[in-house]
This record gives sequence, C-alpha cells and structure tokens, in this order.
Amino acid sequence: MGDIEGSSNAAHGALQNTTSIEAEARAAEQPGFWERIFGSFTPDAPRQEPVVVQEQKPEIQSHGMINLRRMRVEDVAIPSAEILSVPVSIERDDLVQVFRDSGYTRIPVYEGTLDTPLGFAHLKDFALTHGFNGGGKPFDLAKMLRPLLFVPPSMPIGVLMAKMQAERRHMALVIDEYGGVGGLVTIEDLIEQVIGEIEDEHDPGEDQTWYLEKPGCYIALARTPLDEFEAEIGRSLTGHEDVDAEEIDSLGGLVFMLSGRVPARGEVIVHPDGPEFEVMDADPRRIKRLRVMLPDAAA
Repeated sequence: MGDIEGSSNAAHGALQNTTSIEAEARAAEQPGFWERIFGSFTPDAPRQEPVVVQEQKPEIQSHGMINLRRMRVEDVAIPSAEILSVPVSIERDDLVQVFRDSGYTRIPVYEGTLDTPLGFAHLKDFALTHGFNGGGKPFDLAKMLRPLLFVPPSMPIGVLMAKMQAERRHMALVIDEYGGVGGLVTIEDLIEQVIGEIEDEHDPGEDQTWYLEKPGCYIALARTPLDEFEAEIGRSLTGHEDVDAEEIDSLGGLVFMLSGRVPARGEVIVHPDGPEFEVMDADPRRIKRLRVMLPDAAA
C-alpha cells in the first residue's frame, strides 16, 4: 500500500514539474516588457508591421438627404448661358409669347444685361393684372416684379432650401466673385437632389422622351432610344467610323462615347457628322437632358 502511494506521489510531482517547465518555456519565448522597449531600439530586432485598417468611404448616392450638406449651389445651378430672361423694356405681347413658348411661370427680368437683375416676372401677376390675353391696364413690367434671392455658389443647398422656405422664394440667382450672374437655381432643382427627378407637365412623359423646341432643335432625355431618335430626325448618328453603334443604345450613351467622360452641364459635344449636343442637365455620374442641334438649325 505504501509503495502504491509513493508511486502516485512521484508521478504527480513529475507532472507538476513538466507543466512548470512548459510554462517557463512559453514565457521565455515571449519577450518581457523592458525587453520589448529596449528591443525596439535594436536594429536587428524584428519589427511587427502595424495592421492598417482601410476606411470604407460611403457610397455617393445620386439623391438623398446627405446631398443637402454635401452639395453646393454651384453643383445644381443652371449656367447663365441657359437662363431664360427678358429685359424690363420688353413689350407686353412679346412677354406673353415668351411665357407661351417656354412654359415657365417665373422669368428673371434685367436692365441692360442679366448682370443687372431687377427681379422676376410671375405669370400669375401678369394674368391677374392684364388678363390671359394681355388686355386691361397699361403695361408696366417694373411694377409687377417680385424680388430675387442672391446667393454665392459655395452655399450648401440645404442652407438655401431653408432660406427659400423661410422667405417664400422659389428662385435664386447665383452671384460670382465679380458680382455677375453665374447661374440660376429653383427650389425644384434642390428638391430633386433629395427625392430624385420631378417630372412636371412640361417634361417629356415616359413614352415621349423628346420634343421639338424649334425647327432643327430638339430637347431630349438622355435615355432616349437612339434608333427611335434617328428615325425622328431622318438621319443616322452611328454611321461614322468613330462611332461604335454596338456599344450604345441611347442619346446619353452616344454623347458619353463622343466625349470619353461624363460632360458637365453647359458643355457642347460635337458629332463628327455635324450635329451638336448641348448638355442641359447632368450630375457627376450621368447625363440627364440634352439639346440636340442639327447642322441645318445651327446654320
């Protein structure tokens, strides 16, 4: 009995010694605190590469609430070259024709040039004063003008939207660093950056993606099927050797291929066969609307 207990005690002691030896070996493999400190100054000491965690950038959305802070007025404003405006000296019948042809209800009014804006004319004010046929009281456009907002191009669109709501204004002119008019923005332009494109009664419908602005000049959405538009104008836009018809099926795709990038609003892209494509509306990711000018119209 004593021999069995002695053997058990000896085995238990040997197991404890083995465990202690293994623990000491593991401890010896790991450098101590001071050894790690001084070892960092030793040229031959192995250096542990830091783990680099790449920050994932948020995906930029074409529309959403984040645009109210991320986008500036200059990102959504209509260029000054595309602003439809009239002089304060315009005749009554001419103003009626401008309202009729454009379909707009608000038109900026200037004195001399657009860099001297006076306000904007509202169709409702004109109709209530002179009737829809332009009759009634003596015509005085200056007395009917409503005030405009003037904003810098760097203003966040969220700030401008709040200002428009507070002052009940629907239109603002963008003033550049020299005091001239650099663009125009409406409250509809700002809302579209949050909820997406707003199709009103003057925009082409789902089935109608273009309309004739004047002879030889069309306003078309970028998603207009290329073959249908070619049938409309009676000429091919893909017959040139520089145009690969197999890779494109829309007007926007054609303009993108011709320019090699997403052109900015206001740019004019010239087709090798003569037609010109003016970008009327676009964002950094896609083209939205185009003005197509055929060679005969340009002449």
